[in-house]
Amino acid sequence: MARSLSRALLTVPFTLGYTLVLLGTGLYARLGDPGTVRDLLAGSSTDVFHLSQRPLLTLLVSALWAVGGITSPYLAAFPLVLGALERRLGGVRTAAVFLLGHVLATLLTEVPVAVSVAAGHLPDSSLRRLDYGVSYGLIACAAALAGLLSPRRRWTLLGGVALALVAGILVDVDPLTGWGHAFALLLGVVSWPYVRRNIRWRPQAERKDDASPGFAHSERASGNT
Repeated sequence: MARSLSRALLTVPFTLGYTLVLLGTGLYARLGDPGTVRDLLAGSSTDVFHLSQRPLLTLLVSALWAVGGITSPYLAAFPLVLGALERRLGGVRTAAVFLLGHVLATLLTEVPVAVSVAAGHLPDSSLRRLDYGVSYGLIACAAALAGLLSPRRRWTLLGGVALALVAGILVDVDPLTGWGHAFALLLGVVSWPYVRRNIRWRPQAERKDDASPGFAHSERASGNT
């Protein structure tokens, strides 16, 4: 079992390394000095102010944290989703899908804020808000992974993610976060042609599902659309 686990982990180096980073920052957020942690999170926020000052650094450091720290549900889902996607696509392409969701969903939510402040529709305080974490990239990867599954599993995964997002909107009072999650889900779906063209491996069970009666050829996760 230990050898099998080691071999499995070696097939997902990007996911393994990234998960260890999130575990480290999560532990620091729990055990570190509260004032220092608060300053680090504020400095990692992908708000308009920080994006206008240092966009690349802000986008990078904001993705080093999971909202909720070591007990975050995002941290629990992260290795499962990205690991499954990396086994099918490889580390580089998985990272590309993650960055697609993380970067574009952030810009799609923050650029309208900047425009609204410039037009006088929002106060200047809207330029600074606490927004960090891996949720946008994670949701995009989950939606991309759905495009590689058989239809039944695909819509089950997408439906589960959508229900989780709706539940989050009911709890979270920040509408921008909700919009960001919705954009990330859409971006993951948009990436289906890319991930289907670059798939390198699928579990045997999924190949059997694809061969089942009534499965449309155009729906197969082989890249044919």
